[in-house]
Parts: sequence; structure tokens; C-alpha cells
Amino acid sequence: MASAPTKAGRREWLGLAILGLPTLLISMDLTVLHLALPAMSADLKPTNTELLWIVDVYGFMVAGLLITMGAIGDRIGRRKLLSIGAVGFGAASVAAAIATSPVMLIGARALLGIAGATLMPSTLSLIRNMFHDPKQRTAAIGIWSMCLGVGTLIGPLVGGALLAYFWWGSVFLPAVPVMMLLLAAGPKLLPEHRDSSAGRPDLLSVLMSILAVLSLVQGLKRIAEHGAEWISIVLIVVALLVGSGLIVRQPKLRTPLIDVRLFRSSAFSGPLTLLMLGVLVMAGSQLFVMQYLMLVRGLSPIQAGLWSLPTTAGVVIGSMGAPALRQKVSLKAVFATALFVLGIGSLLLFFVRAPSDLAITVLGSAVIGLGLGPLVTLGTDSVVAAAPPERAGAASAISETGTELGTALGIAVFGSIGFGVYRDTLAAILPHGVPAEAASAARSTLGAAVATAGDLPAPAGPRLLDAVRLAFIDGFSTVGLIGSITAAVLGVVALVWLRNARPPVPEEAAQMPAGGEG
Repeated sequence: MASAPTKAGRREWLGLAILGLPTLLISMDLTVLHLALPAMSADLKPTNTELLWIVDVYGFMVAGLLITMGAIGDRIGRRKLLSIGAVGFGAASVAAAIATSPVMLIGARALLGIAGATLMPSTLSLIRNMFHDPKQRTAAIGIWSMCLGVGTLIGPLVGGALLAYFWWGSVFLPAVPVMMLLLAAGPKLLPEHRDSSAGRPDLLSVLMSILAVLSLVQGLKRIAEHGAEWISIVLIVVALLVGSGLIVRQPKLRTPLIDVRLFRSSAFSGPLTLLMLGVLVMAGSQLFVMQYLMLVRGLSPIQAGLWSLPTTAGVVIGSMGAPALRQKVSLKAVFATALFVLGIGSLLLFFVRAPSDLAITVLGSAVIGLGLGPLVTLGTDSVVAAAPPERAGAASAISETGTELGTALGIAVFGSIGFGVYRDTLAAILPHGVPAEAASAARSTLGAAVATAGDLPAPAGPRLLDAVRLAFIDGFSTVGLIGSITAAVLGVVALVWLRNARPPVPEEAAQMPAGGEG
């Protein structure tokens, strides 16, 4: 009979606090730059192409390297990789803060992305190895998930506060003391874990994983921005072909980059898929919520950040309440409930009918956050628990890559649908007297439409602005309806798919072989 899992003590919980801080900073870095863009652009004067790279390169590097860094952490040690990443993240943050040219800032942001990709799977896999008791592990991952969600949402708020007193580069500097604290306290509070049997990562698999993920993310991003152009389709086809080749290759390797046998377990593949698709609904909805707050309501970024605090509260409550809820009901019931709550939040957004409907927008977004919290916590916990302890880094990276892809897919799919409705509605209600050039600019993006309307004289400018806002709300409410239907369907799928799912007991996970014989 197996002995009871060892309970975590004071050292492990203090170690969790140390791991939560970089998690907060990494997710915050995804959004904190947006507020600094006007001042940065005025100072460095980047071209449009350089500006796109400044914004996008961080997320691209994180998404593309997560799986590779997770496997490297399993081989060399998760704490060692975490320390390397902390040094890199702190140094790159300083470089970004003092950048004197667009190229220097692009390079610093790329290094931040590489370092971020080392930190994310390392934090989660260390939690997997520090907390052996299932209840404690779920609670710890709930705290980790809360840090991840809160960081993304408070990025604009923190950035706005810094920019009120300091130069644009200051938005990167909060990472420096956090990484110094991690380097000082990590060796004392965090145990080292590695897979002693792991061989050298397969270089071809590494290159294939990077190419597949980056092609897919870039293809989806282009669809969201430009529609289904041929280059977007080519990128997605390349991603699918390379990804298929990567999956076919893994069973032939002694040390696979991805243990594809994990996907045969519904305790792994079910939560992973539902987590990715739940994030899809959230990302698609939040894309429109933030534009509603800033471009329809005309709020400043810091004001929009303040109105996003109820969403942050929803994520915190959902993440922290998930472990207790899991102790009372089955996994399928928690997943289904979380998805139904997420669907209710999306349905509330369907009832946004006018620019003045701020309260219902904020409420809907907060309810979406409440549903998302348990999804991230229990989805992540189920994925890392289903993998052998020595493969925790790779499993953590797969979970985080799924979240990145869900975000990209949600922005692409919901963005395409919502802005398609926006363009059709605007064409139908475009007021007379608007110049053809202004009408064309208004149909491109909401930001361009608001700027164009502001440049036109009365009465054409105000009339165009009213039409643009009504057209956007039409697309916004459509996204809310589709999101609610999607979440409801996923809730039913969860009840069916997870009805027999159970995480493996520690003995089963430990005995799972690490790779093939090739």
C-alpha cells in the first residue's frame, strides 16, 4: 500500500511566493508596453515595421520556445534554468529601459521573450515537484494561476502609474528587483529537480516545434489583422504540416521533446483542450472589452485599467476558490461549471447595445474572469499531475503553449467575426457626406475610424463617430453571443469527456517511461 504523499512545509510555501513574483512580472510584460508606445515612438521614432516587431517579438519568442525550454529544464535542472532565465530577464529589462534605438529595443524584447520562456515552465514544474500532496498542489497552482491572470490585467495600470512620473523605459524596471530577489532566495527555498535519465534534446524536434508554433501564431495574428490572406493560410498550413511531422517523429526518439503518449489519457488531453478553448473565448471577448473601454468610451489606458479591476477580482476569486470547489465535486463538474459561468459572462456582453452600457460590460468581463480562474487552475493542475515528475517541465510547457495558442486563436477567430460584423454594419449605416477616403479608413480598424472621425469637420465627423461606435457594438455583441454558445457547448463536452478522467496516482506517473526506443 502506498504511503501518504509528503506534506509541504513552510519552506515550500515561501518558495511558492518567490515563484509567484516572476510569474506576475512575465505576464505583466505582455501588456505593460502598450501604454508606453506613444512616448517611446516619439523618442525612438521607429518605422511601422519596427513598431510591430517591438510589440510582437516578446510574445513570439515566449510562445515559440516554451516547449524547448521545458525539455531543457528537465535535463539540466529546473532551478538552474530558472536562475539562468532570471539573470537574462533582469539584464534584458535594463537593456529595454535604456534602449536608444528601435533595433536595440527589438533585441532587448527578444531576449526578454527567450528569458520568459525559460521562467514560465520552470516555475510551474518546480511547483509540481515541491507539492506532492494533491490538495496542496492544486492550491499552489491556484496561487500561480492567480499571479498569471492578475499580471496580464494590471499591466496597463502599473504602466500608467510609472509613466505618470518617469520616462517610458521605466515600465521595464520592476522586473529587476524581482529577479534579484529570485536569484538571492531561490537557492535557499527552491529544490533542484532534473530528469537524470534524460538525453540530449533532439535538435530537429526543437527546430520543428519552434517553426510550427511561430508559424501558427503569426498566421492567426495576420488573420485577425488582415483577414484570410494567402500568406496567412500558407503560414497555418506550414504550421500544421510541420506540427504533424513533429508528432510523428516523437515516438521514434529515446528522449522525445513531447511525450505524445500523454495525449492518450483523457486526464491530460481533456483538461488541456478545454483550457485552451476556454482561453480562446476569454481572449476573444477581452479584445473587444478593452477597445470598448478605450475607443468607444474614450477612457485613458489607466482608466481602462481601473475598470478592469473587477475582472482581476473575478480571476482571483475563481483561481483561489477552485481547489476548495474541487474537493466537493468531481473534476468534470468543476470544468463544466466554470465554462457555463464563462458563458454567462459572454452572454452579458451580448446585451451591450449602446456606448453607455459600461456597467454591463464590466460585469460581463468580471464574470468571464470568475469562470476562467478555475479553468486555468484545474486545467494546469490536471496536465502537470498526469505527467511523470521527471517530465514536469515538458508537461508544464505544453500547458502554457496551449494557453498561448488559445489566446492567439481567440483573437484571430473572434476578431475576424466581430470586425466582419463591424464592417458590414458600418457600410449599411455610414452617414452621407463622409469622404470616400475617410470611409475607407473607418472600415479598416476601430482605432483608425475614431482618429478619422476626429479629423473631419462637423457634422460629418460626429456622425461618423456615432456610426462607428454603433457598428462596433454590433460586432461586440455578436462576439458575446458566439462566445456564450461556444462556452456552453464546451461545458457539455466537459461533462462527457471528463466523466472517467482521473489523474494518475504517483506510482503510475513515476512508472511511465520517458520515451521510445529509437
